[in-house]
Parts: sequence; C-alpha cells; structure tokens
Amino acid sequence: MASAAGTTTQRRVGDDVESQREQGDDGSSRREQEQEQRRPLLDEERRRSLAADDGGGMSPVQRAISQTYQSTAHLAKLLPTGTVLAFQLLSPVVTAEGHCARANRAMAAALLALCALSCFVLSFTDSFRDAATGAVRYGFATSRGLWVIDGGAPLDDPRAAAAYRIRFLDLVHAVVSVMIFAAVALLDQNVVTCFYPVPSEDARQVLTVLPIAIGVVGSMLFVTFPTTRHGIGFPLSQH
Repeated sequence: MASAAGTTTQRRVGDDVESQREQGDDGSSRREQEQEQRRPLLDEERRRSLAADDGGGMSPVQRAISQTYQSTAHLAKLLPTGTVLAFQLLSPVVTAEGHCARANRAMAAALLALCALSCFVLSFTDSFRDAATGAVRYGFATSRGLWVIDGGAPLDDPRAAAAYRIRFLDLVHAVVSVMIFAAVALLDQNVVTCFYPVPSEDARQVLTVLPIAIGVVGSMLFVTFPTTRHGIGFPLSQH
C-alpha cells in the first residue's frame, strides 16, 4: 500500500512538472509570436525614422532645392511688392520725372511717407479661413488677437486668437520692410533728382552702395527669420 501511494505521488509530481514545462513552453511560444507580430511595426518605425533623418528620401541636392523654394516663397510674401509697384507708378507723376518744384517735392515726400507707412502696417496683416462659411477673412494683428476688418465674425476662440497675436518678430519685419522700401526709393532716379539735383561725389557713392546693402541684409533677415503670417492677397497655409 505504501509503495502504491508513493508511486501515485511520484506520478502526480511528474504530471505537475510536465504541466509546468508545457505552460512554460506555451508562454515562450506566445512571447515569440508577439515579438514576430511586433517586428513589422518596429521595422516600419525604423524605416520612418530613417526616412525622416534622410529628409524624406531626398538627396542633398533635392533638399537644397526644396529649401531654396521655401525661402523664395517666404521672401516673396514678406517683400513690399505691392507698395513698391504703386510707388513706381506714381513716382514719375508726383516728381514730374525729376524736374521738381516746391509743390512736387512736397507731394514726393508725402508719397514716400504714405508708402513707408503702408509697408509698416501691412506687416501686421493676416488672414484665416472662417470655419462656418469657408470664406477667407482678413485682419490686423493686435495684442489680443486678430482684428477682423472685412466684416466677418471675430475670432472668439482664445486659442485661435492667441496664434494671431502681435509678436516681436512682426515689429522686426515691419522695420526691415520699411528699410527695403527706402532702398528702392533711393534707387529711383526721379526721387534722387528731385531731392538731390546736383549730388556730391560722396552722395553718389552712398546712393549707389547703401540701397544694395540694405536690400541684401533685409532679404537675408527675411529668409533667416520667416513668419507664419499670410498678409493680404497671399494663399493660406497651415499655422
């Protein structure tokens, strides 16, 4: 009887050990299956990270070209092209093509002041798409958000309004925009002849070199420190 009981106990112990081994094998096989299932996801994440590091699979030349296009788009958006065009159209009229009397000088000075003010103010304009109507709304950036000027609904969402608040970079862009317009005005022969009929040699050198230097430095600042503002008349992009 004792031997039979011992044999039964040994069988039970053996069965328990065998079941534990089977459970261990099942657990290890499950872990292997989970790892196999996760491996494609890990490989996909690695491929995505490598693609991001490689610039989306672009070559260095393609990345340079893409960066050049983006910089050109920012530069075209920030330069006072509309104001400069209006100035070039009106400059020959108000200056009498450089043959200025006292009234012509006053009108030319007023035109320069208005164009400079336009360059400064337009640096704070922005636009957004109205979620309710789908129309594009325009406004001026303020310390509280965006002041809508075309009669549309104001931005009531505080988070959305905070994205359009005036920033220090806007002031920098406004000042640089005025400087670039001043460079264009200094290159205009009608304006130069109106205010400096007989410039000295030093004045000629300054009028030749200074506008180019201002244009180059201003363009570099615009490209180096771009803005997310769209202004008026430019296509919308994601903020």
